[in-house]
Formats: sequence, C-alpha cells, structure tokens
Amino acid sequence: MRTFPAGSTAAEELSPNRVKTLSPVGAIKPTGTWSVGARAGDFVFVAGMRGIDPATGALVAGDEARIRRAFLNMKLIAESEGAALRDAVRLVVYVTDMSRLRPIVNTVQAQLWGGGPYPPRTIVEVRGLSQDDIVEVEGTFYAPAKERGPHGEEARAAGRLEPC
Repeated sequence: MRTFPAGSTAAEELSPNRVKTLSPVGAIKPTGTWSVGARAGDFVFVAGMRGIDPATGALVAGDEARIRRAFLNMKLIAESEGAALRDAVRLVVYVTDMSRLRPIVNTVQAQLWGGGPYPPRTIVEVRGLSQDDIVEVEGTFYAPAKERGPHGEEARAAGRLEPC
C-alpha cells in the first residue's frame, strides 16, 4: 500500500524524471486536463489560479476580493511544498482590463508580500479568461527539496556527503 505525506493526496504522482504533480488539500479542483501545480527539483510551478473559492468552486464577488483569492489560491499550493510568497522567482498575471485591474493587483500584492522586494512579474491584458473571469495568476517558486538520503541536504550539512 502506498502512503502519502500529510496534506497530499494519491493524485500527487511522480513522472519518470521525478516531476511531482501536486494536488494539496484545500486547493481548487481542476476542471480539465491540468493540475494545480508541479514540483521539479527545487522549483514549484503553480498553474494559473483564478478567484475561485475552493470550498464552493464559485468565483468570489468583487474585483479586489477575487484578485486576492487568486493570489491566496496560488499561495496555498506554493506553501504545500514549503515555499512562501517571498520565494516566488517569477509571477505572471493575466487581467481583462489593464487600466482598471493593474492598480488593484498592485495593492493586493503589496498587502500579501508586506512590502518589497517583489518578485519579477509580467502582467498581460487578455481578451478573456475562463468563466469570464477578470484575473489569473501563475507563479514559480524556489523551494529546495528536502532529501534525507546519503546524497541529500542533511548529509551535506553534516559533512557526510557520499559520492554519487
């Protein structure tokens, strides 16, 4: 019988090259042929998150609340692999109205990050998003893998690193 770490599910599988597909408890449920995130080595890649309430599956009402929810959905997935928002190495934000939504994105991001420094970010205006949503946020995070074997981080720190 396979066992999975706390907070993970059987949907978290490894590819032949050890890419881990993520499906953390509390995350939104994919509605198609995609996953909410993946870990490849020391990096966590979070799919485009929208302002969906994970408990109901419905879009959150209000521009600022929806944008905040999109960032919080991304944060939950990153945190499930040990990364914080400040560990973001790249963000991409898609909005349907740049002049109206970019200032709100900036405000929400400043609040969630607690001030700078901020990660590199690209913000792109698009004609439309799924379910006529207004925002989608994706991120890449640095979260060193915690290996416990003779070649892992703990062995390296203790000076017991064996040749591979």
